[in-house]
Amino acid sequence: MLPGGSFLNREESGGNGLLEVGLTGGIASGKSRVDAIMQRCGAVIIDADALVHDLLKPGTPQTRQVSAEFGEKFLTADGAVDRRALGARIFRDDPARARLNAIIHPAVQYQEEEMKEALRHAGGGIVITDAALLVETGRYKTYDRLVVVACTRDLQLSRLLARDLDLTVAAAHRRLAAQAPLEDKIALADYIIETSGSLTDTTRRAQAVHALLREDLACKRQGMALPERRRAEEEE
Repeated sequence: MLPGGSFLNREESGGNGLLEVGLTGGIASGKSRVDAIMQRCGAVIIDADALVHDLLKPGTPQTRQVSAEFGEKFLTADGAVDRRALGARIFRDDPARARLNAIIHPAVQYQEEEMKEALRHAGGGIVITDAALLVETGRYKTYDRLVVVACTRDLQLSRLLARDLDLTVAAAHRRLAAQAPLEDKIALADYIIETSGSLTDTTRRAQAVHALLREDLACKRQGMALPERRRAEEEE
């Protein structure tokens, strides 16, 4: 087992070489669903949000920094960061969001690199980092491939409200607006997975992208340059 609880799939680990893939998209665009499909296909998933959750548990350096920066009112009774309360604050305050990111992002990136190093020693494979702000932070440039998960904005909004019943429509719109426009992310993508349709459609599209990533991994292991970016639909 890798740090963070991910398992190295034997199908992906044969031979040397690690294909580093960034996966991003708008909030509530269906990234977690795509992660699950990719994991079933054999990829290792690094979930940045899960890493953040661990960093904000009681007693961590990041929790102490958040408390010092924003106040103890953003801690729960057991000393963890109250992510719901803090989220309500930072999504209406750009400077506050930047200060929080400065606390969290370096630690997340460190853990991500530790996990990738473990994968390299285990033989490599396809590793996909799911992170919401890869484009906004410029981190997308550090990956071999960028996958963008996309759906209609109306569907994003309805999914966001359905998963957080305490969120107002106005607050949901603020969260959508806090991220780069989906069009900007799509323009940078190597592969796009559209999730506005049925689960069957999403599964088919994700599997098609995974097949292309396997080809990319084979190229990297052979020391070849990766092909020009492609759309999965063009390969079907």
